[in-house]
Amino acid sequence: MAMQEPTFFILTALAEEPRHGYGVIQAVESLSDGRIRLRPGTLYAALDRLAADGLVALHREEAVDGRLRRYYRLTERGVTGLAAEVERLRTNAAIAAARIRPTVARPAIEPA
Repeated sequence: MAMQEPTFFILTALAEEPRHGYGVIQAVESLSDGRIRLRPGTLYAALDRLAADGLVALHREEAVDGRLRRYYRLTERGVTGLAAEVERLRTNAAIAAARIRPTVARPAIEPA
């Protein structure tokens, strides 16, 4: 099943290193060139779902300025799922590219 784009970028952000929630939000926005701006409630709901699916796990917790900061990491299942999605996207892009090449290569003929 295809991943939603926010899920893809959350997993991609965590593939590099464990991150806390705000770090994930910043990484997703950066990786998506600003197209995806996660709100904290949306992110934590997604992290809960991804944890329930075994794709991410709590890495550690620390107190910062009296607040608990949770760091999440990608699990092996998450790495496998992300790699499968990358391959699915590559395959789909290759199919589309092969179909549009002939169209791009020859000039369009406009009716007279």
